[in-house]
Amino acid sequence: MTDIIVIGGGPAGISAAVTARNRGKSVDIYCADPEGSPMRKSKTINDYPGFHDITGKELHQRMIDCAQAGGAVFKPARVLSLTPMEGKFWISAGGDILECKAAVLASGVVMTGVYPGEREFLGRGVSYCATCDGMLYRNKRVAVLSLSAEAAGEAEFLKSIGCEVLYFAEPKNCEIRGEAAVGEISVDGTAYRTDGVFIIRAGVPADTMVPGIALKDGHIAADEKMCTNIPGVFAAGDCAGKPYRIAKAVGQGSLAGLSAAEFIEKKGN
Repeated sequence: MTDIIVIGGGPAGISAAVTARNRGKSVDIYCADPEGSPMRKSKTINDYPGFHDITGKELHQRMIDCAQAGGAVFKPARVLSLTPMEGKFWISAGGDILECKAAVLASGVVMTGVYPGEREFLGRGVSYCATCDGMLYRNKRVAVLSLSAEAAGEAEFLKSIGCEVLYFAEPKNCEIRGEAAVGEISVDGTAYRTDGVFIIRAGVPADTMVPGIALKDGHIAADEKMCTNIPGVFAAGDCAGKPYRIAKAVGQGSLAGLSAAEFIEKKGN
């Protein structure tokens, strides 16, 4: 079992991993695609101490190299859920179920809001992972809502197992409807019959990923030690609030990594 799982491979998550590794804890960093980090899109960064006129991609890669050199392991998968259970945490990532002793949420800001009907039908026709749940809809009609570069591959997988796929790229006006389970989806005023809806985002909204986690102004609520309301779960970076700055994310990430390590040590694990 891994000591700490970090969800998010941006500066906050990497900083948390580096700090936790320096405390002797095993750390896995889960992120769907490092290339999707907003930091990598910056052509020039001049406000991060120690660097001048560096591209976001280069600075991010240096951070990744540092974490890997220290023993942190990067795992290319989206985390779908995190559940406390019997003194540890169960995490669903891609098609795997993982265990850890503490978790750091550093997933950034999920920019897309939740669609009407999404929460109500989660697990009853709504899914965030085609490769996880696709076989439940084999030879049926499904809708894929593409909000991430991964969506095209997920749609192809569904087609390969015999699904009829309705593909919508970055849809704005959607509503998921049904009775006991999903029965249709409305996109821009047109209704389509469907047996399931796969919403493929770069990240899952925090309160969907971690049921019961406290939010404040749309961000994860965390104290000065980056502790959330769930013992053993910590948050850092953009997901924990503004300002959205690299230096702030790194500082919070280091605090979160330290707090996660101390949490494990106090439990005697």
